Amino acid sequence: MTTLRTRRVATSRLTQQITEVREEGELVLFVHGNVSSSVFWDTTLTTLPDRYRPVAVDLRGFGGTDPLPVDATRGVRDYADDLAALLETLGADRAHLVGWSMGGGVVMQFLRDHPAAVRSLSLVNPVSPYGFGGTRGVDGTLNSADGAGSGGGTANPEFVRLLAEGDRGEDSPLSPRAVLAGCYVKPPLRPEHEDAYVEAMLTTRTGDDHYPGDSTPSAAWPGIAPGTRGVLNCLAPTHFRVDDLHLLDHKPPILWIRGEDDVIVADASMFDLAHLGAVGVVPGWDGTPAQPMVAQTRHVLDRYAAAGGTVREVAVAGAGHAVHLERPEEFGAALTGVLSA
Repeated sequence: MTTLRTRRVATSRLTQQITEVREEGELVLFVHGNVSSSVFWDTTLTTLPDRYRPVAVDLRGFGGTDPLPVDATRGVRDYADDLAALLETLGADRAHLVGWSMGGGVVMQFLRDHPAAVRSLSLVNPVSPYGFGGTRGVDGTLNSADGAGSGGGTANPEFVRLLAEGDRGEDSPLSPRAVLAGCYVKPPLRPEHEDAYVEAMLTTRTGDDHYPGDSTPSAAWPGIAPGTRGVLNCLAPTHFRVDDLHLLDHKPPILWIRGEDDVIVADASMFDLAHLGAVGVVPGWDGTPAQPMVAQTRHVLDRYAAAGGTVREVAVAGAGHAVHLERPEEFGAALTGVLSA
């Protein structure tokens, strides 16, 4: 049986908690998504062949990594720069990067900033290259110049409250456990290690500097725009945009794997206020279109491929937002393919 080892590593930027299997081989760095931690990669870490060194990291403000504040005006660069510091400390000049959800945005940013350091890039149900919320069309056109409809003010306050209180039940449909079961994976699946995943979610630091972040009022519908601090603001389209990957001189192979029934990152996301307005959940909808998140990612990756890069898209039928948990064998086969490309 493969044994996982968790330790804290002091880097030039902060002390980060990592989970690893071995200290030899080609480094494969796994980056988790929002409201989670490296625990969501535990099963995946044990499946890679011995030639690889799998390492999963907790991002700042999650798990056991230092809860330094997030400067959202830099997009996700706080996280990407933390990864660069970790690679330096681990003595790795290059690495395979695997990013899930928000972590997909982090590794795309890392590729943009450090292309020569990336052996391959695997995007698992990734956030759109144009961020989360507030845009329309495949080219990520802003709905409003201030990014209205995205950022810290878009989080459901009841979910934030239950998260901050450490709620482990599912009496509320907005509890972390209920969101895990209803949105992270496709019902009726209940993950084998559900309790561990709920505990991982509850490590999320909350507040203006963390999740969800601050917000500002807007004259545009739905009346809220991004602030400058915290997690959801670093994904706002006014701060985060990585649509120029096709211009990179070094283009490592990219795997894009996603669940076809994802309700979080989708062309009609249940977490996008524009879509919720269209279906009558958010009042006063003015016709603002939903963000076509999947189509936006495909647009950016198609340009990458047209410019000489290699992209493989794998759409997994019947899977939701956490395809690596829901279809581990299919995910593992796709991942091993790009690692060995």
